[in-house]
Amino acid sequence: MNQHTPGPDTLFSDHTPAGAPPRIPHSPTIPALGELDWADLYGQLNDEGVAVTPPLLSREQCQEIIDTFEEPGLFRSTVVMQRYQFGRGTYKYYADPAAVPLVQTLRERLYPPMAWMANQWAPQLGERTFPGTLDELIDECADNGQKRPTPLILQYGKGDYACLHQDIYGDVVFPLQIAVMLNRPGEDFTGGENVFVEQRPRFQSRAMVVKPQLGQAMIFPVRHRPIRGKNGFRRHAVRHGTNAVESGHRNTLGLIFHNAR
Repeated sequence: MNQHTPGPDTLFSDHTPAGAPPRIPHSPTIPALGELDWADLYGQLNDEGVAVTPPLLSREQCQEIIDTFEEPGLFRSTVVMQRYQFGRGTYKYYADPAAVPLVQTLRERLYPPMAWMANQWAPQLGERTFPGTLDELIDECADNGQKRPTPLILQYGKGDYACLHQDIYGDVVFPLQIAVMLNRPGEDFTGGENVFVEQRPRFQSRAMVVKPQLGQAMIFPVRHRPIRGKNGFRRHAVRHGTNAVESGHRNTLGLIFHNAR
């Protein structure tokens, strides 16, 4: 996790979770999933705005996901970012995450404890709660016209970057998402840090840089996070982006749980 001094609003955060997070069943392909301390991750998320897991994927598994970038049959859409003023670089949406077992395992196994965290936030944000399984969320998305999968792989080369943004694809918006680092910072690439900007009502925005290592995942808000102030909770908008890559190539797996229209 990056080293920084929390802003004054962060110090007011006081989120006591209700109940225990669901345990992730043992996964023979990704055993680290079953060892995650979700209470600790929830604490990181509230205190810092971003939680960083221990390494989930091996170097070989990260490379396996990177290699899918060159298999056009796996993707439903390719976005060249500079064409849309999104930044520079390329990302591709998987047509069917189930066709890439590592991606599907991460998405399915991580969702239930992520839903637990989202449902802790729901009353603080004044928002709805979410179902306990990914299949139920996907069914709800389909009922609202959101049928296109959103897991994606991003690739940046020298000089590439991502502008600050939020990943909202329709009316159904699951409030948390994940990004998995697939390369070795400082060895495979330099620069390319993850940037988060939190907009605080009546205060200046707070910026944070996070530097996950190979195989680590970041958990962060899609659009808002709750902050406890003197008169209850406030909604702080959060956007994320990527600093320019200085050398090498940087690949990230993005796991957004709601589907797109």
